[in-house]
Amino acid sequence: MTLTADDLKATFDAFNRHDIDAVMTHFAEDCVFTTVAGPDVFGTRIEGCEAIAKAFVAVWTAMPDAEWSDHQHFVCGDRAVSEWTFRGTDAQGRRTEAQGVDLFTIRNGKLAMKQAFRKQRPIIETR
Repeated sequence: MTLTADDLKATFDAFNRHDIDAVMTHFAEDCVFTTVAGPDVFGTRIEGCEAIAKAFVAVWTAMPDAEWSDHQHFVCGDRAVSEWTFRGTDAQGRRTEAQGVDLFTIRNGKLAMKQAFRKQRPIIETR
């Protein structure tokens, strides 16, 4: 089984629908996700499908309008890249909007690692 750019597009379309089952389709059971922020040099490390799914749902809960727009993808051997612009508004009306990328490691046709990187921009305060 080979993971394709179309598979990544389908995954990001599922992110934008907030469809966790469809998002997790291409993740390996033992996958690792390093987030855009956190106490460590790599952000925060989340391990395993269940924990990663909970983290994604938490973003949608905190920012019900969360979206990864303008996404583009490519796969090269056992590595892949997704480029996107993240947009979302929290409960206080503060908005985040920044470009970012995910670097993926692929193993046996599944996403074994997802490393997220996002531009650091100030929060857009409610007017």
